[in-house]
Amino acid sequence: MQEFTRMTGVAVPLMRANVDTDAIIPKQFLKSIKRSGFGVNLFDEWRYHDAGFPGQDSSTRKPNADFVLNKPRYNGAQVLLAGENFGCGSSREHAVWALDDYGIRSVIAPGFADIFHNNSFKSGLLPIVLDKDIVEKLAAECEGSEGYQLTIDLPDQTVTTPDGEVFKFEVDTFRKHCLLNGFDDIELTLQQRFRIEEYEVSRRQSAPWLFDAPS
Repeated sequence: MQEFTRMTGVAVPLMRANVDTDAIIPKQFLKSIKRSGFGVNLFDEWRYHDAGFPGQDSSTRKPNADFVLNKPRYNGAQVLLAGENFGCGSSREHAVWALDDYGIRSVIAPGFADIFHNNSFKSGLLPIVLDKDIVEKLAAECEGSEGYQLTIDLPDQTVTTPDGEVFKFEVDTFRKHCLLNGFDDIELTLQQRFRIEEYEVSRRQSAPWLFDAPS
């Protein structure tokens, strides 16, 4: 999992409340269990006029020029400003994978659905909760200034605007540790691999019958 420490990136506003995981990545794209390849279908039904399907050549599709991610000024966006209850609906991890694969490193919203919030930390995406008034203020500034960038500092737990205004956010200590070090669940477990190996050796000695192949 990619580490998250400090970043400065273009922000993009999507101030819709209750954006669910089916809108983030529609169900027809969930057949793959790989974490890559979903970015092209992020917000697929809003992003394109035609119906999407797995394996499709996106260059032949009809983009919706009015959708925010299709506007040239937001090319390369890394910070998504969102509305209340972002990521509600089904528990698909693919929603986080699609955001990450597109290039979004952090989502700032007044609140998140619990499962999406948990999945984000496990995939290297930083969900930041700020007051609704603050998120709306950032979105308005973003819409009013092309190339608007936010700086997110995870060690200091701050979001800084181009004008130097700073907003503090809260994050669970354990989850912060995992993001700073790039530890997903597997990588976190592997930090204890030597203790695991020691246990396996001692267990094999104390209960060898558990490891003997049947004759």
